[in-house]
Order: sequence, then structure tokens, then C-alpha cells
Amino acid sequence: MIGFGPISKLARSGVLGMNSRNLDFIAAYNPRRFYPLVDDKVITKKLAIEAGVTVPELYGVIRYGGEMNLLEKIAEKHRSFVVKPSNGSGGGGIMVFNGVAKTGLRRMNGQIMLWSDIRYHLNNMLSGMFSMGDGSDQVMVEERLVPHSAFSKLAFGGVPDVRVIVFRGIPVMAMLRLPTAESDGKANLHQGGIGAGIDLVTGITTRGVQHNDSVDVHPDFETPVRDFQVPSWPEILDLASRLGHHIGLGYVGVDIVICEHKGPTLLELNARPGIAIQTANLRGLRPLLLPIHKLPSVPEDVHQRIEIAHANWNGESLERFLAPGEEMRRH
Repeated sequence: MIGFGPISKLARSGVLGMNSRNLDFIAAYNPRRFYPLVDDKVITKKLAIEAGVTVPELYGVIRYGGEMNLLEKIAEKHRSFVVKPSNGSGGGGIMVFNGVAKTGLRRMNGQIMLWSDIRYHLNNMLSGMFSMGDGSDQVMVEERLVPHSAFSKLAFGGVPDVRVIVFRGIPVMAMLRLPTAESDGKANLHQGGIGAGIDLVTGITTRGVQHNDSVDVHPDFETPVRDFQVPSWPEILDLASRLGHHIGLGYVGVDIVICEHKGPTLLELNARPGIAIQTANLRGLRPLLLPIHKLPSVPEDVHQRIEIAHANWNGESLERFLAPGEEMRRH
């Protein structure tokens, strides 16, 4: 029966559920022909470069088992780098190294991973074990980004990132994802990382969650999670809006690292961004998405789209952004 029970209560409070996300926004606004642009990280990187977006340097791509010696050559030259599946999701399979030993490579926790174990893990990546599809995959070896110094007491053993949900090229919600000892230095919430909601206008964190429970301080540093000013916030919104508008997907998650040397840098794009960002912000996505859905058109100018994002976040009417003769959609 429609209108009763906990699901309808959540809907009335503005929380976007999985079914609505999939049907009303992903299926309606993300043409499947564009999925490879974000599912394949090698293609995403090329697309971002074309759009003038900063990305981590790609050191090499391993496409089959016979190319595994490429990793040893990269290790000799760079020593610090990230290894990830090109079509991976949820952080699966990613390895971060920051040194070379006689028997293998040094991980961020100081442990040495033997070359035999590394080759075994690479074979698993190539077989598609960590990938979204059913077929084989390829392995990317890229630059390890150094997080902004402002995160020195907020990120344990890894690199934090900012997830921005972009709808029709307009940022609608964001959160800061912080690695912890429990998450093994990965900024993934389902592995024990912290999600901190961000005020979309100011770039200041509002609250933190870990395993869906509220947290006030980072468990490894006892540093406050809320009231943290995310560095380079205007640039982050600019990057997310420009790339979200450029790729042809109407509903997308843009993951950005604030690098000490490069500034805001694209980590990856996600055509099926999760809905846990609502828990981090203690705010539903639906009331933010519907006004933008009702706009008959969105501006090409990125600064105008960010103005819409600010007004939308503050609950203001978007009618002042209509072009002459336009009316808000009624459905």
C-alpha cells in the first residue's frame, strides 16, 4: 500500500532510495553508451585531460601477464605509485606502494609485499576479479598523489578525497572521505573510512559518520571531523561541474583529491554513485535533485551552474535562472 511504512517515511523526508536513484536519475539521465567513459579509468583519464582537468600521471598500463615486468621498471624509476584495475569499483584491488626492497615493494603500512604475491595479485586484476564486468581487465600504474598538508591529522595512511554528486552539470551534494587504520588507508566508507558532510557553499564539513554511526573525531588522531575547511573549495566545485557537464552523463559522482602539489585532481568518475552521501550530510538528495530536474535547460557557463548549485543548496527558488520565455517543468 503506497504511503505507509518506513520506506514512504524516508521518501517524504527527502531521502533518495536505490530504486529511485536507479530509475529516476541513472536510467533517465545516463545513456548506457556513455558508461565506458567512466567505467574504464584509462578512457576517463584521457577525457579529463581533453577537458583541461588535472589527473594523476599515468606511468603505464599492463594489459596481459607477459607485461608484468613493466611494474619492475616503473618501480625502479618512480618508487612510489598506485596500482589499480582499470574497470574496478569500490576500491577493490587497489595497491599503494612507496618504496622498493630486494624482495618486493613496500606498502604504506611499512610491510614488504613479495614479488611473487604482487604478480599473483596482478593476475587476479587482469582476470577481472576486482572489475565491474565479467571479462578480463587491465592494470593501471599511476602517480601516487600527496594529500594537501591540511589533512595531516585527518587521513591515516592514505589519501582523502571529495565525492561530489553532479546532476545535469550542477553540483548538488558533497562529502569528504577520510581513510582510517580500519580502512587500511583507503577512503572507502564500506571498508571503515569516514564520510564527512560538506556545506556546498562554504566547503566546511558539518558532521562525520563511520559505519553509519555519527563520529565527532577521527579515531586515529582524535582530530575534530566537523568544522574543517576543505582546501580549494571553489576549484573543486569548478572541476566537478565542468567535467560532469562534459562527459554526457546527467547523474554522476566526481571523486577529487586535493593534492599538495597539483591542487584539485580528478581521481575517478562514477556513473552509479552511492547514496550514503545523504547519511554523511544528514540531508536527502531528492529535494536537491527535483528543482534541477524541473529546469528546462542549464547554462553552458560553469560559473552560472555553480550559482545555481549555491542557490539550490540554500533552498532558494531557481526561477531566476530561467532564460527568457522559459518555465519550470511541472513533472
